[in-house]
Amino acid sequence: MMGAGKSSIGRRLATRLKVTFRDADSEIEFAAGCPISEIFERYGERAFRDGERKVIERLLAEPPHVLATGGGAFVDPETRARMRYCAVSIWIKAPVDVLLARVHRKDDRPLLKTGDPREILERLLREREPVYAQADLTIESENGPHADMVERIVAVLKERGVCEE
Repeated sequence: MMGAGKSSIGRRLATRLKVTFRDADSEIEFAAGCPISEIFERYGERAFRDGERKVIERLLAEPPHVLATGGGAFVDPETRARMRYCAVSIWIKAPVDVLLARVHRKDDRPLLKTGDPREILERLLREREPVYAQADLTIESENGPHADMVERIVAVLKERGVCEE
C-alpha cells in the first residue's frame, strides 16, 4: 500500500542482501518519460496499469534483486501470477494512521487527489487487503525504524529458506 515504506525498506533490504534494488515506479517514469501523476492525468489509470504490468514483467526477468512495486501492482491478476512464479512477494502491512502520516509527506499520489485521503486509503485497504493477503509473506509494519523492518524481513526469509545471508 502507498506509504508502507516499500521503496525505503526495499533499498535497505537490497543493501543487506547484497543485491540490486529496483523501483517499479521509477522504471515506469523512465520508460514513459514523465512522472506517474502525468501518466494518470493524460492517459488515465488503465493505461498506467498496462505500462506498469509490462515494466514489472521485464524487471522480474532480470537476475535476483529487490523490487518495490506500486500499491496497485499486486492487485493486477497477471502481475500477481507473474510475481508468484518469479519472486517472493512481501506485503508490508501498515495501519491506516501510519500510511496517512507517511503519504502526507509527498504530494505525488494521484489516487489521493480525488477526495479525502483518509477515506481513500481506508477504501483502498478494504478493497486490496484480500489480494495483498495472497502475498508469500506478510510483515506487520509500525511507525518504527525501517532498519528494524529489514531485519524482520531477513529473519523471515531465512526461516523460509529463501536466503542464507
